[in-house]
Amino acid sequence: MKQQTAVIVERFGKFHSIRHSGLQLKIPLMDRVAGRLSLKIQQLDVLIETKTLDDVFVKLKVSVQYKVISEKVYDAYYKLDYPHEQITSYVFDVVRAEVPKMKLDDVFVKKDDVALAVKAELNEAMSDYGFDIIKTLVTDIDPDAQVKQAMNRINAADREKTAAQYEGDAQRILIVEKAKAEAESKRLQGQGIADQRREIARGLEESVDVLNRVGINSQEASALIVVTQHYDTLQAIGSETNSNLILLPNSPQAGSQMLNDMVASFTASNQIGEAMKNNKKKKE
Repeated sequence: MKQQTAVIVERFGKFHSIRHSGLQLKIPLMDRVAGRLSLKIQQLDVLIETKTLDDVFVKLKVSVQYKVISEKVYDAYYKLDYPHEQITSYVFDVVRAEVPKMKLDDVFVKKDDVALAVKAELNEAMSDYGFDIIKTLVTDIDPDAQVKQAMNRINAADREKTAAQYEGDAQRILIVEKAKAEAESKRLQGQGIADQRREIARGLEESVDVLNRVGINSQEASALIVVTQHYDTLQAIGSETNSNLILLPNSPQAGSQMLNDMVASFTASNQIGEAMKNNKKKKE
């Protein structure tokens, strides 16, 4: 006799005994083997179609693992002719009672709850027939094809929305960083211009002091510096082959004319300042 197998022996057509693996004897013509039951764990897959709370038809595959209780082989053999059909009926009954209470998304999330409900119902019903329900699993949830397509479109739209948000955030960060870089560049550029002008002023001051020491007064020194810078500028422009055309006065009197204009402007500004001070004192 094979391992994990129980044999039902009848004598003269009536139940006589249950024989398990090992050396067993039976009386010829009197005893006969009425049937054999496997004591191994078996699996039954049940496919059920039902409707969810949000009116979506869905197919569930429930896998039931069960075995015959060795102490109840008599009940399993004589009380129940078709155990598969009986288990299938109970699975249908429980699933079609539980799933219609849930929305489709909850069916996916709470499939273990459905499996536990099936197991509890089966254990209570099948133990009287000599069967022990080891485990039940909801191994597949398959909604209607159109529903799956709609779910895929929703999922794709959510992913595109998330991607757009990330791209927008990245673009905003680039714009902010670019603005900060430009602001820093302008600040450094302004600082460079200020330093340049400060050095130019310092150089002019030193040049005037040098010329004064050799007997040239401040007005003559200023005129000489202006004329020198004027012609230095013309020379720098002429040395650039790609420079645009710029027209500047280049006569010998140009430097003196610019200096006279500058002196006149300074003199007028000083006179206006003195007049404003005098008017303020008169009012006081």
